[in-house]
Amino acid sequence: MHGELMNNVMVSIDDTEMDTENENNLSVNTSGHQVPSSLVHSYNPNFEVNNTSIDLDMYVSGYSGLMRIFRLIFLAEHCPTLRIDALKLALNYTMETHNTQMYNSVHKQLSDAASKSSASIPCYDTNWVETTNKKGAMKLEKLDTDLKSAKSLAFKDCIRRGQEDLAEHFLDMGDLTNALKCFCRSRDYCSNNKNITNLCLNVIKVSVFMQNWSNVLSYVSKVETIIDTSGLTSETSKEEASLLCKVKCAAGLAELNSKRYKSAAKCFLAAHIDNFNYYEILTPNNVAIYGALCALATYERRELQTHVIQSSSFKSFLELEPQIRDILIKFNESKYAICLKLMDQMKDYLMLDMYISPHVDTLYAWIRQRALRQYFSPYKSADLRKMSAAFNTTTAALEEELIQLILDGQIQARIDSQNKILYAKDVDQRSFTFEKSLKMGKEYQQRTKSVILRSLLLKYNISVRQLINQPVVQSSDQQSIACK
Repeated sequence: MHGELMNNVMVSIDDTEMDTENENNLSVNTSGHQVPSSLVHSYNPNFEVNNTSIDLDMYVSGYSGLMRIFRLIFLAEHCPTLRIDALKLALNYTMETHNTQMYNSVHKQLSDAASKSSASIPCYDTNWVETTNKKGAMKLEKLDTDLKSAKSLAFKDCIRRGQEDLAEHFLDMGDLTNALKCFCRSRDYCSNNKNITNLCLNVIKVSVFMQNWSNVLSYVSKVETIIDTSGLTSETSKEEASLLCKVKCAAGLAELNSKRYKSAAKCFLAAHIDNFNYYEILTPNNVAIYGALCALATYERRELQTHVIQSSSFKSFLELEPQIRDILIKFNESKYAICLKLMDQMKDYLMLDMYISPHVDTLYAWIRQRALRQYFSPYKSADLRKMSAAFNTTTAALEEELIQLILDGQIQARIDSQNKILYAKDVDQRSFTFEKSLKMGKEYQQRTKSVILRSLLLKYNISVRQLINQPVVQSSDQQSIACK
């Protein structure tokens, strides 16, 4: 609640995006409102992919910290052919931490996988587990003692560093909940903006590991506010540019997993490869793939050309993923058969990515249906046989897709099933324009009346308040007057 009444006098005007392609098509809703059922695909978490073309060492070499282990475990769960090798590599990385619980879990999965084959696996290292548990407990006790000592001396900077060291140790032990608590406790001892931004980045990192996306977006907005208010100088501009790149990538990941794909695309497209240094969460290849797919699914042709393909900053990311770059170019050139074929070729690889995997089917459906809409947009009629050849599919399958698009209101057309022709519906543009103008006029009147009413309330200092523990009781006459 704001302190002043003036801050409450606001008029909400929803931004509406108009589809400028053609009157034959209706834009796909990507703003977070209800979308057609044909565009929503349920995710099966128990899928399996038989892909042996991935070099595991190269696959995880770009990541650091826990993210390497999480991605290897996800890959092992869904790729039987690489399961044992991925778990062995994850086990080696786990032994670089104090996380004995993860070691036990990974070794159990490795034993179960090896029991179904003749592969040899490393024996369970009881000595390492016991030694690591002792070392972890001793380090935890030492850090706790140091923190208590800093508190007794009331040195704010020492207390903050003590909380951060304790949080990092909890993170190394795999205790994400306590790590997040310790990072948050250090907030009271931050003395400048740099301390606060470091705190926010640490909370964002742990929240990503916990997949708490609302928390990620909350702390991203705090960092952006600090950057906006602090002002850039020659000494801090590079550091703050790197910081902004990190929060944009984190925000894009959160928006992606919240299924707000257009917002995710905007965040990823705002990143600059020269300032990228976020390997504990993402690699530049991830940014290229996530940003390009979200943009393909939600951007109009002109936006795709301007903000993605011709973007000087994002072009550097696309150079790292030539196949994604080719998909974007072929889609923009309306070579949909080649574009969709390239997408199918890399689908297995995308399904083994722990963050994009739940959204692959939905994004692919959005991209395909957007391609169908763009193909038909210039025409009053289209031959389904030629159209099916352009999309490398059968006429019957294409007809089913188009029927669903028409039922969802994405294409205003009708199908001649006998002659296999798709006809655009004739739209009376004159009537449509008049109806739209009348609707906008009524909305404007309503907003104007709302502004006038709030201005009068402010002018005469009228406010409605209810005393605590004294509920307002209205008589029947008062209630009838209020209704009038």
